[in-house]
Amino acid sequence: MKLKGQIMWKCLSMVLVMQAIVPGTLCAAQASGMLQMEASKAEVARYGKLELLVAWDRRYDNPFDPQEVELNVVLTTPNGQSMTVPAFFCQMYERQQLNQGRARSDWIYPVGHGQWKARFAPMHTGTYRAMARLKDKTGIIESQPISFVCVASASRGFLGVCEEDPRFMAFSDGTPFFAIGQNLAFIGEGQTVTLSKAETIFKKLTANGANFLRIWTGCHDWAMAIEARKSAWNRSWSRDNIVMPMPGLEGDPKARHCVKIESQSVTVAPSHPVALRPNTSYVIAGRFMTDSATGLRINLGGEHWETPVHATGDTTWQAFTQEFTTADRDFWLGQLTLGPVGSGTIWLDSLSLKEAGHGPELLWEADVNRPALGVYNQVDCFMLDKLVEAAQDHGIYLMLCLLTRDLYMKHLADASSRDYDTAIRYARQFMRYAVARWGYATSVAAWEYFNEIDPGLPTDRFYTEVGHYVESIDIYHHLRATSTWHPSARDCALPCLDLAQVHRYMRPGTEEAYQDEVAVVLDRAEFLRKNAPNKPSLIAEFGLADAKWGRSDYMKQDSEGVHFHTSLWASAFSGTSGTAMFWWWELLDEQDAYRHYKPLSAFLADVCFAGLGLTGATVSDGQVRVLGYQGDACAYLWISDSRATWWRQVAENKRPAPVTEGIVTIGGLKDGTYQIEWWDTFAGGVLRTDHVSCREGRLQGSMPPFSRDIACKIRPK
Repeated sequence: MKLKGQIMWKCLSMVLVMQAIVPGTLCAAQASGMLQMEASKAEVARYGKLELLVAWDRRYDNPFDPQEVELNVVLTTPNGQSMTVPAFFCQMYERQQLNQGRARSDWIYPVGHGQWKARFAPMHTGTYRAMARLKDKTGIIESQPISFVCVASASRGFLGVCEEDPRFMAFSDGTPFFAIGQNLAFIGEGQTVTLSKAETIFKKLTANGANFLRIWTGCHDWAMAIEARKSAWNRSWSRDNIVMPMPGLEGDPKARHCVKIESQSVTVAPSHPVALRPNTSYVIAGRFMTDSATGLRINLGGEHWETPVHATGDTTWQAFTQEFTTADRDFWLGQLTLGPVGSGTIWLDSLSLKEAGHGPELLWEADVNRPALGVYNQVDCFMLDKLVEAAQDHGIYLMLCLLTRDLYMKHLADASSRDYDTAIRYARQFMRYAVARWGYATSVAAWEYFNEIDPGLPTDRFYTEVGHYVESIDIYHHLRATSTWHPSARDCALPCLDLAQVHRYMRPGTEEAYQDEVAVVLDRAEFLRKNAPNKPSLIAEFGLADAKWGRSDYMKQDSEGVHFHTSLWASAFSGTSGTAMFWWWELLDEQDAYRHYKPLSAFLADVCFAGLGLTGATVSDGQVRVLGYQGDACAYLWISDSRATWWRQVAENKRPAPVTEGIVTIGGLKDGTYQIEWWDTFAGGVLRTDHVSCREGRLQGSMPPFSRDIACKIRPK
């Protein structure tokens, strides 16, 4: 990095204020113009994305707080109905994909100081009228109305509960949907899966017939964490904490905080790499105070500068600024450290990095007074924008795990407490932002409130009140879900949660026979069917784990993906609304295991389980199991050798002999002639087609020889 200019140490009589992209530090200004709105295009496809851009020159302390400022767009539909969609404040970014050695990094750089938007997906063709309405402490102001036209499209609409059979999902137009997919929870720089890598994985999933992903946006500070305490000074797992109240205010719970640096230098290490523009001037600024050090030292990219204190023994705050200019290939902030000159303690406040003369804050993670709740990390919001768009492009549907659990769980112990009310208030605010920013997307299948919250907490009131609020603002009616660290029958049955889920790992020390993946899947599916008989349901985390919940060493040995293949097929025919969703996504990618989705996807392409019951079919070979669905005129079966468990094949290295013969018997069908298509579950496609007769409601078919497992479709000829 090329640095130039002299250090300009300026002693200011007032505190330096950062004007950050984090809205808690935006300065207020009086509105001088009218509220204006324009549509991003005059014509939009049905269920397509329309952005409504709202121009408004007032700044707010926290534009994410609807109690401070609430912007909505009121729409009149072609049939004359009125609907309201919430708008949102966002920071805009420029993105480039830069090669960083063996990895490709996403260079994400802020543009401007933020913008108000609404996003809308029209559900009816014809002409719409729209008007922006803003409410703040000064009153209500409305824009002039605008109009746009919605035209027909081939989109099937949003995912919801199937009207014919509430155990399953379907699109707005009634097309059935069966979830085939996995977790891709941790996405971000420093993770195995970056934003660019995720987009590549989306393509691979689509090419192999997968259609569903569970993604986290509440990872605290190791990946995407929209509402969380991301800090340039420490991590959630750090033992040392250098952030503390201002000197002299240690006992004040409302005290402003600062960074205390003793003796040695401290590295400024944001969780997001700080992007810079080449050949651009920047200014580092802040203020410091010391007890006995002779000055403050700044190191950046191999260069260092020192500033002395005003006078020996001076313990007042003093401000500093440092200008530097990037070189031709400088796209990132180098290592930045701060420390005392000599011995002593430095207290640091309001560290800032901006383009010289203008621009939004780049070191927003250095602000130790930024609240964790109610303020939304705009870099991660932008990343989620791109993920939602990529999912839309590739036919992938997302269950978004939204809230950072540990910020909320501590408030939910007593449903009658003020803390509980606080959790509801902030959750409603977050959900308003999520609905406003990503609710338009048909690729968003479900809002998941928490990942694995304590099932013993009294959360019924939380889900009910937040759920009713979401119902009132989400005109698209996305599914709502949550998860707990042990199965929660109460949550499965709760009316305001539309989708039931459990998590299960095959690991030593559990009660069930973890060595048999089919038995584990059936156990969890039975729990879901019992406690959520009229809801879509998913085994939303699944996989092989060791006794301490880490990734099992057996998975590396299972290079063929035996347990993955078998779990996919078993769960698809178990009574749930999708496949068991594998957790260890980095291993799936490393082994390029996506190929296992393709045969199942091909089999299910023309299959609808809605209205069917679980089969009572049997097989003459007592070692062979049969799972599946059937009605009175069709059946869809998966048949597996019980000796072909992952344990026997991987741990014991015993490949079972092929099943050479067997008779499948199924009752309850109408009499007549049926066609049986026998499917290869590994290569995909039809192995053999038979025609058999059903007499007195009983049909029998002879299985072709197979190894490990096989599937079939039984339909009238």
